[in-house]
Formats: sequence, structure tokens, C-alpha cells
Amino acid sequence: MRVLLTTEPSGGVWTFTTELTGELLQRGHAVALVSLGCQPPHDQRAWCAAQNLTYGPSFQFTVSNVPLEWAEKNEFVFTQGAGVLSHVARQFRPDLLHSNQFCFGAISLDIPKLVTVHGDVLSWASACRPRGLGQSRWLQQYRLLVTQGLQLCDAVVSPTRWMALELARHYNDLPPSYVIRHGRSLNPPESRLRAVQAVTVGGLLDEAKNIEMLRAVNSPIPIHVADERQGGNPVAPRQVGHAILLGALPQSSLLALFARSSIYIATSIYEPFGMAPLEAALCGCAVVANDIASLREVWGDDAQYFDGPRSLSTLLQQLSRDERRLAEARQRSFARASELTAQRMTDGYEALYRALLASRPGLRSQVDVRPGLAAHAA
Repeated sequence: MRVLLTTEPSGGVWTFTTELTGELLQRGHAVALVSLGCQPPHDQRAWCAAQNLTYGPSFQFTVSNVPLEWAEKNEFVFTQGAGVLSHVARQFRPDLLHSNQFCFGAISLDIPKLVTVHGDVLSWASACRPRGLGQSRWLQQYRLLVTQGLQLCDAVVSPTRWMALELARHYNDLPPSYVIRHGRSLNPPESRLRAVQAVTVGGLLDEAKNIEMLRAVNSPIPIHVADERQGGNPVAPRQVGHAILLGALPQSSLLALFARSSIYIATSIYEPFGMAPLEAALCGCAVVANDIASLREVWGDDAQYFDGPRSLSTLLQQLSRDERRLAEARQRSFARASELTAQRMTDGYEALYRALLASRPGLRSQVDVRPGLAAHAA
């Protein structure tokens, strides 16, 4: 099978696509990975070079500066991006397109087209801007790009049922919709010393991550905040309440921080899945999460939950004082995270790829959602 796969260098999209790409290559498939948006940092380019050395012509990597559909100037996002993807497709001759941006579900290629959802502006605004977004040419164009991409693709995948329901709430006439959990497989860095300290990932300007809430938290243990941007130079440490801002950390440093910590605090008020809590749990952290539906769905009873700064303060005090409770919380989060593997995720996508290639669906039927690969009744 030959898969044309889009990605972007920032956030969890890159991690998702590299996990999927690595698994597909190991299973004998070929992948053409196209990165859109900003230029990938050195470590991402190095990863792609390593795949070229290992898999030869079965892996191709293309970089484009075409902006993403949520960018401030999004008038020509689709036409420019479609031109890049069409050029790659003529050379690579893929069996299907798997896009991690909405708009390319509308590209004119005579192959099945699948879109994976990593979040969208309208569901983000529902959580972060309850008064709504003001009407603008940019928002009108964004809605058009997303709507056309969804209506013209063959299938759409969300990492949680919550995200699938949000998508159905904001957009009409969706294709068959599936839930496939994200997965992560990593070898945690060794750490001889694990401190009773907490860590979280997010930037102060990212409303969804809700880092500002830490100003009101009275924590008995240190809280470290790393920016989710990969690469870049760390900024000088600053504080938000009792929390210390570390700035941007490369992936290796971030994983080492997780391995030295005991608790990961998922502060988000909007989180379609949450790759950072998963990575932290795999490194041995207990997940302490804001009590929102998507995080409840991913972590179930294997995380600790809070509903505000006072609640979080109390929970951190309890965990820091009770060694047995903290150890149990860490074990439960690790067990849940260990189920969310890249192999399991790729099993779901591989099955969906085969189904799309076999059926080229005409009539769009819907069935119930269940964990793994499932269609969602909108």
C-alpha cells in the first residue's frame, strides 16, 4: 500500500504522523510524507533522513511553506497546498491520501481520501471563547475550507468520541466518521532520581492549555511548565504563581523532564486527545487532569481529576503527602498509557485504509462508536 500523508511540524500532529509512518514502513507499506506550514526543525529533518536510509524509495519527504488553514492569511491555502500534493502524487502514485488538515479532503485525486481531526477552530472557540468569535473574512474562509474538505473526503477520523461529536455539532453532511485513539510507543529515558514534582506542557498564550490557572494554585511541590514547541531556544525561567516556566524544550529534554517528575498536570480546557499526558504517563508520571469530557474519555478511572485551582491545590497536597497513593496513581496512569500504542493505532488505520480501497464508499452508512476502529453515528 502506498500512502500520501500530510503533516505539520508543530504540536502533536508531527508526533502522530511519525508514529504512524514508522509503523506503516515496518509493515512493508510506502509513505510519502508532506510537511506543511513552517520549516521543520533539525531533529525532525534528521528523523526523516534516518527513514530514507532505512527504507530507501519506500519513504519520501517533502517540505512546503504553504500555510495551514487556520493561518491568518488563508485565502490560497487550498490551491497552493493542492498543487504541492498533486505534484507529489504524480511522482509517488499513492493508493490513498491521508490528510491531517481538513481542506485537502477536497483535492481532486482519483483515490480514497481520509482526514484525521486534531482539533478545529469552532470547537476550540466553544471551550475557550464562550462568547463566540466575531465574524471575519478569515473565519468565513476557514469555515469554507473545512466544510469542503469534510464533505468531499471519504472518511474522517477523530482520536476521541468527544471530538467526533463536536465535529458533528459544528458541521453538516459529514462522511462516515471513525474513532481511532492516538498511540505512542517510546523507550522512556532512564532517571536515577524521580522527584516529587509536577510538570505540564503549554504556552502562556495558548488559551486551550489554560496555564494561567496555575497562578491561583497553592502547590506544596514544584511545578515546571515546558512549552510544547519542539526545538528552539529556551527562554529565561519565569514564574506563574508557584510554577516555573522553562520555555521551549526539544523532545529529548522534555521526555527527560517527564522521567524526573512524578505528576503530569493536564490543565487544558480544550484537548481533543492530549499527546503530552500520554508521553508523561509512559515516562512514569501520574496524570492529574482537568475534569473535561475528552480527558475523561481517554483516561477513565486511571487519572486523578480536579475542577479548579483550589481542587488542584488539594489534590497535589494529598498526593505529595501520601507516598502509597502517589505510587498507585503512577501505576494506573502507566497501565492505561501502555494500552495506547502506536501498533494499536496503526492496526485501526491499516484496517480503515483497506476498507476504503476495497469499497470506495458510495452510500454513507453509519454505525456505533467503539474503541479502536469504529464509525460514529452523527
